Amino acid sequence: MKKSILISVYDMEIGGIERSLVNMLESFDYAQYNVDLLVFEHRGDFMNLIPNKVNLLPQIDKYTVFRKPVIQCLKEGHYSVTLIRTMSRYVANIKAKARNLEEGSGYIQMQLTSKYSSYFMPKQKKQYDVAISYAWPHDVLSNRIDAKKKIAWIHTDYSKLEIDNKIDFEMWNRFDYIASISDECTHSFLTTYPLLKDKVILIENITSPGFIQSMAEDEITLNDKHNDTFTILSVGRLSYVKGFDLAVKALRLLHDKGFTNMKWYVVGYGGYETELEELIAKNNLEDSFVLLGKKTNPYPYIKACDIYVQPSRYEGKAVTVTEAQILGKPILITNYPTSGSQVEDGVDGIICDLSAEGIAGGIERLFMNEELRDTLINHTNNKDYSNEYELNKLYEVIEYETN
Repeated sequence: MKKSILISVYDMEIGGIERSLVNMLESFDYAQYNVDLLVFEHRGDFMNLIPNKVNLLPQIDKYTVFRKPVIQCLKEGHYSVTLIRTMSRYVANIKAKARNLEEGSGYIQMQLTSKYSSYFMPKQKKQYDVAISYAWPHDVLSNRIDAKKKIAWIHTDYSKLEIDNKIDFEMWNRFDYIASISDECTHSFLTTYPLLKDKVILIENITSPGFIQSMAEDEITLNDKHNDTFTILSVGRLSYVKGFDLAVKALRLLHDKGFTNMKWYVVGYGGYETELEELIAKNNLEDSFVLLGKKTNPYPYIKACDIYVQPSRYEGKAVTVTEAQILGKPILITNYPTSGSQVEDGVDGIICDLSAEGIAGGIERLFMNEELRDTLINHTNNKDYSNEYELNKLYEVIEYETN
C-alpha cells in the first residue's frame, strides 16, 4: 500500500524555496507515495507548475491570514487572528527594542502570530504517514495535522536571524526530523540549538539541470542590450537580506571608475522595491540598474547575462546560484557564512567581501579578466549538478519511521 505524504507551504509565489519545492515534486516517486499538497493560500505564478500527480488540497480560508493585511483579515471575519496579530506586533516591538535588533520586530512578530494563531486553525481530518512542513509557518502543521511522523525544513542561516530563540526551539522540538539544505545551514542551526542535533538530517535542494536548460531556451531581450554592454544579473526577492542596496552602491562605484557600459538587472519583487527605487534614483542609475519585476521563468534572463551576482547578506543555500552554474555563468557571491557550500572560490565562482566595495571589486575583476570568466564557465560546464538522489534520504526516513 502506498504511503500517504502531506507537504505544506504558504503560497506558490515566485521564490527560491517555492522553486526548490517544484523541483522536488517533479522528482517524487509517485509509484510509492500518494502526495497531498497543502498550499495555505492558492496564489502565485508557480501554482501552474505543480505536477498533475500531486493532489492539491482545497484552500482553507482560515489558513490564508498570515500574510494578509490586518485590516483585510478583520474584514474577512478572522477576528481571533486579527487580535493575535495586533498583540503580537505590540509584544514583538517591545522585545525588539529591548534587544536593539537591526531588522526590527518583524521576525518575532511572525513567530508569535504563527504560534498562537495555529491553535485557532481547523484541524485536518485525514491522518498521514508523514507530514512535511516545507516552509513557514511550521506551527500549523505541528499543531493541526495528524501524522505518524513530522518533518520541517530549514532553508536559511540561523546565525543571522533576529528571532525569539525560546519560541523557535519549542516549535522545532515538536518535529521528529528537521531537514537542512546544507552542512553550513546545519552548523549554524545547531550552534543555536545544540539539543536538536539528533533530529537534523541533510537533504539538499533538488535540482534538475535538464528542466532548467530547457526553460532557458525561451527567447528574451534584456532592455537596450548592445554588444558593448556588460550585463550583470541577480535573481531574488527585493528585501534587505538579499543585499540589492549594496548592489546599487557597487554599480555606482563602478560607474565612477569609468565602467559606464555595465548594466545590472534584477529579476524579483518584494516589499523593498520602493526603497531600492529611491536608492537607484539617488545614485542616478535609473538607466543602468533595472528592476525587471516578477518573472515566472528567470532562466532565459540568466542565460542572457554576462555574469551572475548574488549580493546577499545571508543565505541558506541560494537556489539561483546553482541554477546559474547549471547555465554556465561566471558567478560572484558575497562572503555570507554559507557561501562555501555553493562556490569553490576561483574554481566555479568568486567569493567577494560582503560590502559594496567588495562587490564592485569582484565585478571589476571578472570584467577585466576574460580568462578567469572562461575558467569558471569550463568548471561549471564539466560539473554534474543533478541530485535527485537526495530524495532517497527522505524516502529512507519515511520507510524506516512508518513501518
